[in-house]
Amino acid sequence: MSVYDYVLTEQEFVNKNELKYPFEERGLQFGDGIYEVIRVYDGEYYLIDEHVERLYRSAEAVKLQIPLEKQEMYQRLSDLLTKNKVETNAKVYMQITRGSAPREHAFPIDTTANLYAYVQDLPRKTKLMKEGISAISYPDVRWEWCYIKSLNLLPNVIAKQEAEEKGSFEAILHKDGEVTECSSSNIYLVREGKVYTHPAKKNILHGCVRSRVHKFCEDEEIPFIEEAFRLEDLQYAEELFLTSSTAEVMPVTKVDDLVIGEGKPGPLTRNLQRTYEKDAGLAGSRSIFKETTA
Repeated sequence: MSVYDYVLTEQEFVNKNELKYPFEERGLQFGDGIYEVIRVYDGEYYLIDEHVERLYRSAEAVKLQIPLEKQEMYQRLSDLLTKNKVETNAKVYMQITRGSAPREHAFPIDTTANLYAYVQDLPRKTKLMKEGISAISYPDVRWEWCYIKSLNLLPNVIAKQEAEEKGSFEAILHKDGEVTECSSSNIYLVREGKVYTHPAKKNILHGCVRSRVHKFCEDEEIPFIEEAFRLEDLQYAEELFLTSSTAEVMPVTKVDDLVIGEGKPGPLTRNLQRTYEKDAGLAGSRSIFKETTA
């Protein structure tokens, strides 16, 4: 089943062999692939083991064969930073799809996965971490397998855009009022010195920073309760924060028209921010607290 020579693009007709992108690519046509975003501080990966393990778990879940064994993956990722002479704060985006093949829903036979990864500078969001951010609530209409870090992110993109248009940093997702997570981060409610967050089930992403925050809480004997809370519980929240590889531990001070707690980052969130910085080697002169004691 062959494709005719000329392809319609946004500007003109182009010969299929001269297209600037592979139009018969399963990630492009089906979202048939997985990805990871890995944080880099001062040229060094943070939580690299957690990210690599999740990458391979996602691949196994969608029956995708990654073309590199784990040890070779570690080496290639290290070489990526070395080759680019990365010495600052950045992120690495990696994407793996099932490959390029004629468009059929069933998996292609004898097709090699397509893999690429690139590095992009990413300064820390220090001002927001100090002051806190606002968020909106938004219905969670995603599929049920959000634990897989797949390329199927259109609902997340729409939710994030809705937050952007309302001048907010993030969208807190909920199913009939039960909070799951955010469009690109995990979310936590603090009440009476306890941290509440949705259980790590299939309908949320098992965040790498989330797992680290869990450990921080255990080490400091802060109750970490994996129990879903509801939108109406936000009115009783003393603190609210979210986590991700790019946002770190981010205080949330307002959701829709509701001010959280005292309208500023709370002491438990501050404690976790400090612990995160220490764990990531960011304490001292690189800390967000070097100019403030708030």
